[in-house]
Amino acid sequence: MNSIFAVAVGGAIGASGRYLFNLQMMRLFGTNFPWGTLGVNIIGSFIMGVLAESFALRFNVSPEVRGFLMTGVLGGFTTFSAFSLEAGNMIERDAFGLAGLYVAASVVGSILALFLGLYAVRTVFA
Repeated sequence: MNSIFAVAVGGAIGASGRYLFNLQMMRLFGTNFPWGTLGVNIIGSFIMGVLAESFALRFNVSPEVRGFLMTGVLGGFTTFSAFSLEAGNMIERDAFGLAGLYVAASVVGSILALFLGLYAVRTVFA
């Protein structure tokens, strides 16, 4: 139960950070390009890499701390960080084909799913 609470608290922090970052990027650069989303995805992926490698090589942290930071905070800030870690792990294992398939399927599949969701709602409420 402690792990679930840690992830939940971290998720609230991460989601709030994403919201505030997005607001700031819209104020600075306008709304013509999703600078906030791009920024949190890149920043979150970088931090995920730093944490994953630090925990693997240097710091022995509890499952609660790992869940709070990696799943909670970064998951709330951007789920793209988890995607990047998974793709990066495949690349490091020399599974380039599988990594490419995962990246392509994730990006294309997610965009297709978005449009399917838009279509479904538009059809129901048309």
